[in-house]
Amino acid sequence: MVKICCIGAGYVGGPTMAVIALKCPHIEVVVVDISVPRIAAWNSDQLPIYEPGLEDVVKQCRGKNLFFSTDVEKHIADADIIFVSVNTPTKTRGLGAGKAADLTYWESAARMIADVSKSNKIVVEKSTVPVKTAEAIEKILTHNSKGIEYQILSNPEFLAEGTAIDDLFKPDRVLIGGRETPEGQKAIQALKAVYANWVPEDRIICTNLWSAELSKLAANAFLAQRISSVNAMSALCEATGADVAEVSHAVGKDSRIGSKFLNSSVGFGGSCFQKDILNLVYICECNGLPEVATYWKQVIKINDYQKNRFVNRVVSSMFNTVSGKKIAVLGFAFKKDTGDTRETPAIDVCKGLLGDKARVSIYDPQVTEDQIQRDLSMNKFDWDHPIHLQPMSPTTVKQVSVVWDAYEATKDAHGICILTEWDEFKNLDYQRIYDNMQKPAFVFDGRNIVNPEKLREIGFIVYSIGKPLDAWLRDMPAVA
Repeated sequence: MVKICCIGAGYVGGPTMAVIALKCPHIEVVVVDISVPRIAAWNSDQLPIYEPGLEDVVKQCRGKNLFFSTDVEKHIADADIIFVSVNTPTKTRGLGAGKAADLTYWESAARMIADVSKSNKIVVEKSTVPVKTAEAIEKILTHNSKGIEYQILSNPEFLAEGTAIDDLFKPDRVLIGGRETPEGQKAIQALKAVYANWVPEDRIICTNLWSAELSKLAANAFLAQRISSVNAMSALCEATGADVAEVSHAVGKDSRIGSKFLNSSVGFGGSCFQKDILNLVYICECNGLPEVATYWKQVIKINDYQKNRFVNRVVSSMFNTVSGKKIAVLGFAFKKDTGDTRETPAIDVCKGLLGDKARVSIYDPQVTEDQIQRDLSMNKFDWDHPIHLQPMSPTTVKQVSVVWDAYEATKDAHGICILTEWDEFKNLDYQRIYDNMQKPAFVFDGRNIVNPEKLREIGFIVYSIGKPLDAWLRDMPAVA
């Protein structure tokens, strides 16, 4: 029986290994992590991450050919194929701080593999890593090999949170990069044989190592660029009276462009887009390409601008101050169908409102109060480090209350900010909400999910990103 071990039981490792176990019952799959609480959660009825369909897959396989363990060394030693799916956070200090990826956890994993291995291994990069990481890992392993042969493969993930299980069942492509040596090609074929159990062969792309590593960064950069492009257009739409939804629809009908990732919003978030673009910027700078670095930096700048613009619109619309006013925030996760809050625009919007002394009441169906308080009190990039390296007990932000009901969040509020596109927010009883709010009552829709005209009929003053402005808002332009 082929044995697979995955180091790292997070958003990538857990779901990916669960699907491999389901689709390959002849393969033993073990997910290992040094975090005892995380592994305990994977072995319980309350999984540590929320992803539609994940629980069902785990329950079908767990205890049969899918296992979760803290006995890291044993399972690394036993494995034929080792997936490494540890965090690669952005460096917070030292060379490349704020842009370069921190490979501390990757290096630790590589050294552990070298220490405990007694047989030849295929080591697979599953984390998002900077180009040439495989070369660095290869050097660590070969210099500590003790006669054992290692083949390094790059197998980047292209999962979208909220649809990860579907993405794994029916991937657009599976990318495997390896050395162009006979041994490297043999390793590629071994990993390809795993995916071939359910992925059509024409969707499994084999490349060299560097192409595979760079393709992941490039894909995320292109997607983030589309969001920043449409968000830049949303500001122009508001200024001219155009409707960004109509503009996006017209642009998306061009077959060369397509309609995906053209929805304007308060900004993009998640664990990959910003981190990968900053990584790309750093690689460009290190390779003497300052103009290319500046180009990609602008994608991040537009994203920050969009969040700032949203906060400014809230404050300026409400008589230029939200001091002492209750603002209800509906949604804190960076997108619907996930509890992930990494780089969520909600953090910057809430901090902006708190900076103007607002009282913020937050409701999200999947995010805990502890997570929200932690996010609002942490420094940038702290979120991507293991939890034991994050601030131990974050200071509670006193002007923030976290509630478990949208109606409680909006009761006596002066304004509502919709920051995640949860389906339930489309179907709330807005008449009931309006009746229980302070007047004038404002709705600031950061995801364009509500019908502005229906809300105006109720009595709300409504701001939807990139849509023609409410007469009230035209009289109170957003400050820069």
